[in-house]
Amino acid sequence: MEQPQPQPSADPETEPGAGKPPLRVGMVGYAFMGAAHSQGWRTAGRVFGLPREPVLAVLCGRDGVAARTAADRHGWAAVETDWRALIARDDVDLVDICTPGDSHAEIALAALAAGKHVLCEKPLANSAAEAETMTRAAEEAYGRGQLAMVGFNYRRLPATALARRMVADGRLGTLRHVRVTYLQDWLADPAFPLTWRLRRELAGSGSLGDLGAHIVDLAQYLAGERLAGVSALTETFVRERPLPGGAGSGLTAMPAAGTGTVTVDDAALFTGRFASGALASFEATRYATGRKNALRIELNGERGSLSFDLERLNELWFHDATEPGGGGRLPPHPRHRTRPPLHGRLVAAGPRPRLRAHLRPPGPRPRARHRRGPPPRPLLRRRTPGPACPRGGGGERREELRLHARRGLRRPVTCPARSPCSPVSGPTCPWRRCAASPVTSATTDSNSPAGATTSRSTRRSPTPATSRPATSSSTVTA
Repeated sequence: MEQPQPQPSADPETEPGAGKPPLRVGMVGYAFMGAAHSQGWRTAGRVFGLPREPVLAVLCGRDGVAARTAADRHGWAAVETDWRALIARDDVDLVDICTPGDSHAEIALAALAAGKHVLCEKPLANSAAEAETMTRAAEEAYGRGQLAMVGFNYRRLPATALARRMVADGRLGTLRHVRVTYLQDWLADPAFPLTWRLRRELAGSGSLGDLGAHIVDLAQYLAGERLAGVSALTETFVRERPLPGGAGSGLTAMPAAGTGTVTVDDAALFTGRFASGALASFEATRYATGRKNALRIELNGERGSLSFDLERLNELWFHDATEPGGGGRLPPHPRHRTRPPLHGRLVAAGPRPRLRAHLRPPGPRPRARHRRGPPPRPLLRRRTPGPACPRGGGGERREELRLHARRGLRRPVTCPARSPCSPVSGPTCPWRRCAASPVTSATTDSNSPAGATTSRSTRRSPTPATSRPATSSSTVTA
């Protein structure tokens, strides 16, 4: 359904709103995705050089009170309770559809017929027939100057845009493998209520359409070709769930009395073959306990490999098999962190001018935890001026304590005086280990990771030196 987009303004540094025509947006839906889209529309013009300035014109929801509350929170100027009234307004140029899948086709077709641009959330429709009808309508509208697209936002990441260009330039050679996973865990609790996302008549599908739509699109976008065939396996792990009580969104709800039947898939595994003969594997699940939004894709070709992990948003890894040694390393899959990673290197994703500070520069990754870095710098601490210790130095002497973090071992530190200080000089002994200068609270956190320092205030005890047994050495844990 996506059509070629207009070129951005020639000067990406142009200040937002400076002499630009407005793009008045009307959005249908205000819950989970509505909030995300509101943030996007509100900030896009401040980050990118856009040919038109987005204006949050109208927000539509069936509950007028809730819609007004959401509009006030997210900065929408007006509210409608009927999407037909929103489409009929003259102050709306683009219709943003953030509703459940069962209403996508009806709203999108009406908006295109009314001459509006359309942005529709994925999955596009609840059936192939609806999707084909929407696609034909979008193609016809494109001839009239209207644009229509689906919300596959991961295409727009600088790292994935660079990956697509590298594949198109032949840096990977003939493509052989594409493997993609998208793992979440928000349904792992069997007591989670039966929201609309778990009902086929509203959502159309489960993890296959919700998460699988993203990874199928991303795989085809990066590979630059279509899948020619697939073979899939789906499963529903929890088939009965509590009914939802009160208002909620697709990802949050409170349970009520009674249960209902889950009619969509919880997980989907499928393999595929691209038109060129490259093999692909896909996994989408909402039951990967501990995984919140883990999307990972890797492409292997005869001349190199590319790897991208959404949880490391601004990093793209590339292995060039044509270079001697490869250089650097590709990160291992999160499930196999103990295995030796592939050789590769981090490449730079060309940043937008206003996003340069948010992108990781090219070069080697920081050292992994299992690799030892350079020794830490000494910790310098100035002693309070006062009477000098007999052999411990003057009042302005600094105490230098090296933390042996590389070995992570306990190391004894002995007072250089090697004998108890006098009651007069003891309280100012720079080592603070003498019997004459007892310490009531001095702690170094032994559970801190190597290289970390945990310091706490040290307080002198008012009790005489004879109240504690003499101690000539102590142990400091790095």
